Amino acid sequence: MKIDKIINFFFEIASLRRLTRSHRQVIQEVSDNISDHSFRVAVIGMILAELEGADQNKVLKMALFHDIPEARTGDANFVNKMYADLKEEEAIIDQMDGLPIAKDVLEISEEFLQRKTKEAIVAKDADLLDQMILNQEHFFKDEKNRKLWQWNSSRNLKTESAKKIAQKIQETNPLEWVYKIAEDKKGMKINR
Repeated sequence: MKIDKIINFFFEIASLRRLTRSHRQVIQEVSDNISDHSFRVAVIGMILAELEGADQNKVLKMALFHDIPEARTGDANFVNKMYADLKEEEAIIDQMDGLPIAKDVLEISEEFLQRKTKEAIVAKDADLLDQMILNQEHFFKDEKNRKLWQWNSSRNLKTESAKKIAQKIQETNPLEWVYKIAEDKKGMKINR
């Protein structure tokens, strides 16, 4: 066991909570980071996997590790990716070198990138749905920009469950969950 490699990897992934996502360049008031995003993608992915009859364990692993290379490459938005060679595959190979989970992570990472299996498709849909939720939170009252950002994310969805969820995301007030608690638990009437 290469304990030093393991400890250094733990510190490297901890740095992801300080890596702000690159959409901040165009969505100014966003403060989420790569760790926040990966957590949300994992939760969304687990639910989508259940709905689509996919292997939840595999989807969870893909969701948790899909942005790990960004600890070395940084996050890149769609404009950045047109101009930069991020070498994410090289980064994850180097990151995993010497770790006891290397074989498993490299296999699921390659599967995720190829998007040929149900699990890879579900994991990518979860990634896109998380972006849609973030967009809805920030553009709920800005109809023009919300539709542009939602369309950009939703047009790439593949699973029927994700498409249905995306449609509902676009119609839902981001505070609806709070209103429902107030109504159901406190009997309050919320004017929407």
